[in-house]
Order: sequence, then C-alpha cells, then structure tokens
Amino acid sequence: MKTIAFFDAKAYDKESFSRFANDEINIRYFENKLNADTVSMAACCDGVCAFVNDTIDKQVIDKLSEYGVGVIAMRCAGYNNVDLKAAAGRVKILRVPAYSPYSVAEHAMGLILTLNRKLHRAYIRTRDHNFSLEGLIGFDLRGKTVGIIGTGKIGRCFADVCAGFGMNILGFDPYENKEFGGKYVSLDKLLAQSDIISLHCPLTKENHHLISDKTIEKMKDGAYIINTSRGQLIDTAALIDGLKSGKIGAAGLDVYEEETALFFEDYSDEIIPDDTLSTIISMPNVIVTSHQAFLTREALDGIAETTLENLSAYFNGEELKNEVTI
Repeated sequence: MKTIAFFDAKAYDKESFSRFANDEINIRYFENKLNADTVSMAACCDGVCAFVNDTIDKQVIDKLSEYGVGVIAMRCAGYNNVDLKAAAGRVKILRVPAYSPYSVAEHAMGLILTLNRKLHRAYIRTRDHNFSLEGLIGFDLRGKTVGIIGTGKIGRCFADVCAGFGMNILGFDPYENKEFGGKYVSLDKLLAQSDIISLHCPLTKENHHLISDKTIEKMKDGAYIINTSRGQLIDTAALIDGLKSGKIGAAGLDVYEEETALFFEDYSDEIIPDDTLSTIISMPNVIVTSHQAFLTREALDGIAETTLENLSAYFNGEELKNEVTI
C-alpha cells in the first residue's frame, strides 16, 4: 500500500475522498498547507496531494525529491503554484483537468445576480426588519452584453448559463472553440462592449494582471467584473481605483491575488493584516467569496475520483493521462 501526504485537508475533502478510497492508497491528512516549512511531513510518504494555495516551489520540490517522493497529485485544474521546471524529470505532476464546470459557472452567475439585485444587502436589511427598497435597484440581464475571457469548459458552460438569461455573449481566447455559444472578438472590443466581464482563464505569465489600470480604462463605464478563476489575473490596486472612481460598477471575486495565507481558514476572531483585502471587502458593491466556486458535491466527488485514479495510474506504471509537463 502506498502512503500519500494530503495537505490543506478539510472535512469535506476527507468525506469525498473516503467515498472513493481503495486498498492501494493510504492517505495521511494534514491541515497544514504545503510549503518549505511543512514539506517534512511528507517524509516516508510515496506521494503528495496538494491544492491551489500550497506553495510548491523549487525548495519544496528539492525536499520531496530528497525524500523519494515521485508524484504530486494536484486536486484541482490549475497548477500555477507549481515550479514545473524544478519538477521536470524528478517529480511527476498530475492534475484534475475537469470536474464539474457547472459548479464554477453557476457560482459566477450567482455573484452577478447577487451584485445586480443587491441580494446581500436586502438579506441583511430584512433581518433587521428594514423593508425599504431604497438603493436596491438593479437592471435586467436580458439584452445586456457579457464578455467571457477564457472559453474552456467552464467558460463555455458560463456562456450557456448567460444564454438562458437572453444575454449577448462575446468571447476572447487565444484558442477558439467551435462549441462556444457566443461571438469571438478581440480583447479590446470585448472590454469596450461588455456590461459584465467574467474571467475563466488559467493564470499564465502572459495574462498576469490582465485586468489592470490600462484595461480598466478601456471598459464601459459601470462595467461589472467577475473573477472565479485566479486572483492574480486582476491587479487589486487598479480594481480598487476603478471601483472608487465609478469606472467599475461592481466586482464579484471568488479569488484574490494574495489569498494564500487567508482563504480556507477562519479569521473571524482576528484582525486581518491585509489592508487591501479589508478595503475591498468593505465596499458595498463588492462581494468576496473564499474560493468556493468549485464547492459542490458533484465537483468534490469528481476531484476525489480523478485524483485517486491519477495516483493509481502512477503507482501501477500506467499511462498518465493528466500529467502536467513544461
């Protein structure tokens, strides 16, 4: 039996992985995130299971290689937190390329509906017996234009959701897909014409801070920005400036560029040391959720099943269909 060090483990992880457990793999669950300070927990293990906010840099890769750990199974689609160059030829990197694209797409629409119809504010008001409608005016989504940046499985699912609301759909992606239910345009045209811009692309060196002061300037006045992808796609300082000036009408963020030390943890009894995050959370036209867009039963089951299949394939010397290489 092979032993896996499972980092950043939560109760829902244990529940879903237990449903797909097999006799080949023994999982040691650790609540700690994987980084240079915690990598020693993987000593004497055969593999590692990691998540989006683990730090898998050269220092961690070097240690894992020293321990004889030959595989890191990412239980997510993204791998921008992995130093692939350091891992090449030493540690296999596996991922879950798709689980439930509907989970993220539906969460993105949930953020739009909540922001537009002020549902978060209405909920708080009525609990205080305040039934005033002042300040709760929204707009019809029908006929509005949504710009989708990134038209992979999630982006295409989100386009289908938007089509159900009667929206005009624009898309931008270096790799166009015939199954996309909208019209492909240039990035500049998408920015200029969209009432709502939703990010569904992976993080790369090329699109780091894709949403910046320069791209915000090209947007429609009052445009909404939705990000359920990766936090570093948005320059948060530029976003705050855009919100303050009114150039950006609202923002729905399931991710944040400096989320690693904060998201997935409970700091409700503490003062958050991140002034930027505190500022953006305090804005009435911003909703921040803690990287929960993926969090449905169907998605968790899909992640667990594929992750364990990836590990079994590695240990049995089978083809690694979901390997990530440089």
